[in-house]
Amino acid sequence: MHYKEYERVSQAALKKIDADLVLKNGNIINVFTEEIYKADLAIHNGYIVGGGNYRGKTEMDLEGKYVCPGFIDSHLHLESTLVSPAELIHNAVLWGTTTFIVDPHESVNVSGCDGIEYILEQTNEVPANVFVMMPSCVPATPMEDNGSMFTAEEMKRYINHPRILGLGEVMDYHSVVNAERSMFEKLDLFRDKVIDGHAPFLTDEQLAAYVLAGISTDHECCDFDYALKECRNGIQVLIREGSAAKNLEAIVKGIIEKNIDTSRFSFCTDDKHIEEIREEGHISYNIKKAISLGLSPLKAIKMATINAARCYGLKKLGAVAPGYQADLVILKDLESIQIDSVYHKGKLIGSHTPIVIPKPDDQIKNTVKIKEITEEMLSIKISHNPVSVLQMINQQIVTKHLKTEVPCQGGYFAPDKVYNKAAVIERHKATGKIGLAVVTGFGISNGAIASSVSHDSHNIIVIGDNDRDILLAVKELVRTQGGYTIVENGEVLETLPLPIMGLISDLKFNEVHSRLKTMIDHAHRMGVPDDMDPFITLSFIALPVIPEIRITTNGLYDVTHGKFITYQ
Repeated sequence: MHYKEYERVSQAALKKIDADLVLKNGNIINVFTEEIYKADLAIHNGYIVGGGNYRGKTEMDLEGKYVCPGFIDSHLHLESTLVSPAELIHNAVLWGTTTFIVDPHESVNVSGCDGIEYILEQTNEVPANVFVMMPSCVPATPMEDNGSMFTAEEMKRYINHPRILGLGEVMDYHSVVNAERSMFEKLDLFRDKVIDGHAPFLTDEQLAAYVLAGISTDHECCDFDYALKECRNGIQVLIREGSAAKNLEAIVKGIIEKNIDTSRFSFCTDDKHIEEIREEGHISYNIKKAISLGLSPLKAIKMATINAARCYGLKKLGAVAPGYQADLVILKDLESIQIDSVYHKGKLIGSHTPIVIPKPDDQIKNTVKIKEITEEMLSIKISHNPVSVLQMINQQIVTKHLKTEVPCQGGYFAPDKVYNKAAVIERHKATGKIGLAVVTGFGISNGAIASSVSHDSHNIIVIGDNDRDILLAVKELVRTQGGYTIVENGEVLETLPLPIMGLISDLKFNEVHSRLKTMIDHAHRMGVPDDMDPFITLSFIALPVIPEIRITTNGLYDVTHGKFITYQ
């Protein structure tokens, strides 16, 4: 805090002047001592200046409600919510999340530096703290066909930006453990900042080498045993509860059973759709679910606040104490985490707070460019049976590699409702590349679903049980320049256009929500499991850095053994 600022706020702390705002009769949640005690909370010039008995220019009687720090989402991709970043943040703030640590690698994979500029511009005037991690793996692996490269040299222009905290999730662990120079140029650039990880299922030796490179967090733990292994190696585990990947229950149950210290755990959403945020909450939902599993409310709140702040070096966030920014969540109780009100820099944030959505530049639109495709190009010739099959898993983004017999006709794979066909079509440079695979666990019948959101290269991904509908779905996304679409019996049932980089809608939330709900209902009626989000789950089967098997523009890829699989 600079002298002039201190001079002002210290006068309020010393009671020489009235504070701007005093929240009276609140139960203060102290994340340092894990205590709860009653006090007035004085706020001046956006900072907490004291607790005790204060007078304010404005006073609010909390009548015994609980005062806790604003929640922190330790890792998320704003693009994955489908709406503009400002609209997403506005909705999440109402659930108490006042700090967002975002990784814009979705935007950068499509549009390069223009994607970073878009995220920075769109979050510049929101009523929250939005920090950015520089995408480390664009493309995610060298074999990917994405829209742009993002090198260490290009990162240098952002290194001193006040909202850049460090290097985003390092997905290409092979490049790390094999000490590839291009990766270490990025790691060295951020050696004095936070470096996020992405490290599912590493061996003990690989994990040790990964940590030696300076990587300090990971959000890819699916079970407690692996989370514990990472903690033992000094990694901060970001417990993820999003729309597709729901890892919180398994990890929190293990923490409780083993009575593990929670200081090395924080919460994140990673990828969570806005309709779920509106229905169940944001980081508040992570806290509530952890408490319902038996974790103490104070420990759960610490995981959502001070633990994350300390991990990312946010010295004035994450606590209710003098000198901390007055980002506060007022709770009606500690069991249901029912939100009463939210403050950012001492100002009340509500549904009435205006949303400022800057108009995006034209260069991040019209990003879907493909060569003409025919049904013949979608054929999978089978020369041997059984074959490799990608099995989707409900509520997880990991997959299973099956070897099983699949239906064939005339020497070609004949998809049905059990064994669907998936295709990934390069859409950035019109190369004509198409990867094909047999998929099970999705269950769609008499139709196809397609998306231009397919992590992390964001080519068109489509899945169905017949080539006619698969082809129609692809053509529909070319027409709309990106989006989600669902086709049944030769007819487009519904499409959600995502014209901004093929990732983000220019529609208001209510329209996005209405269309998406209709489309998800259609998908479930057509056979997709009721507990599976069809679009988010589909989007992840193209990401070749998560085990066990994936589909890319270059074909079916065995992640575990690092090789492509052929059907002939």
